[in-house]
Amino acid sequence: MAKAPLADSATLRGAADGRPSASPPAERTSGYGRATVRRWRRLAIGTASLVVVGVVAAGIGPVGIPPVTVAKVLVSHFPLVDLAQDWPEAWDTILWDIRAPRVLLAGIVGASLAVSGATYQGMFRNPLADPYLIGVASGAGLGATIVLVSGAPNQVFGVSLLPAAAFVGAIIAVTTAYLIARTSGGLPLTTLILAGVAIASLASAVTILLMMRSDANIRPIFSWLLGGFISAQWSHSLMVLIYVTPSVLVVMLYGRVLNVLQLDEEHAQHLGVNGERTKIVLLVAASLTTAAAVSFTGLIGFVGLIAPHAVRLIWGVDHRLLLPMAALVGAAFLILADLVARTAVSPAELPVGVVTAFCGAPFFLYLLRRRRTVNM
Repeated sequence: MAKAPLADSATLRGAADGRPSASPPAERTSGYGRATVRRWRRLAIGTASLVVVGVVAAGIGPVGIPPVTVAKVLVSHFPLVDLAQDWPEAWDTILWDIRAPRVLLAGIVGASLAVSGATYQGMFRNPLADPYLIGVASGAGLGATIVLVSGAPNQVFGVSLLPAAAFVGAIIAVTTAYLIARTSGGLPLTTLILAGVAIASLASAVTILLMMRSDANIRPIFSWLLGGFISAQWSHSLMVLIYVTPSVLVVMLYGRVLNVLQLDEEHAQHLGVNGERTKIVLLVAASLTTAAAVSFTGLIGFVGLIAPHAVRLIWGVDHRLLLPMAALVGAAFLILADLVARTAVSPAELPVGVVTAFCGAPFFLYLLRRRRTVNM
């Protein structure tokens, strides 16, 4: 049986650049310039929109604060900025000590989960993949549960034990799945998914067992498992950024490579992409990003599924734009979800995971229905 010919290099380059087919050289050159300008314009608009969302969200609560005043209060805390204070001191305390750290952490976590979700979807070539696909969530949940039911101190040598245990649990779960799936011939993605599902099921079972055998109040465990930002501090955002920033930068640099991975491995190798090394780099970066994001906030679902798909439906599949736009959309979405969580049943507060589930579950069902319709 004759082997199908490989696509020509122009077609492969077009796929790598997020375009379906090749075009003449002069048109392609001018098209690249226009596409670059469009990407930067969209990123600028997205960034500005995210800032507006953050400022508005910070001003909404039991004590309403106008957006202009919110901006002035926040800017007044910047170095070398000296603004005349014409707002109540209580507003300054509410914004700077309570709401601003919460909004910032929600934005960082939302962006991190969105980037991880887009990376997993591109790496596994599955639009229904999410950041928790290979056991990060269950591992983090088990680590946090062990701390909560053991009566361990809140801090050890000045380090908060709960987020550290969650982070370690997430990394152990992913590493175990990787070691199980790894073979001498490479890293089969299907085997990695199955290993991740098995590890996640085992970790979830152990978590439930610990909860059932615990004599303590299990409400803190449920609160952590459903996610929230009620205890957010500036230091939490700093700690998450230390881990997330380099990992996200690595993923962003692999945007074009993720485009190539949408082809089969033979075509990707023809374009000079080392598939096995790329999968390992992306797996480590995305998993580290997810583990750091959930370590301080608990398990918040659907962000890594909704944000990449929203970007993909509106702006296309080119990962060079998809990844940064997904970060902006994910950050804005989680800031708004947290706003609903802390205001919908005030003075009480909903877990953020409940709000994202109400949004994400119908969206997930829509994606399943749409995928089934396309494949028919």
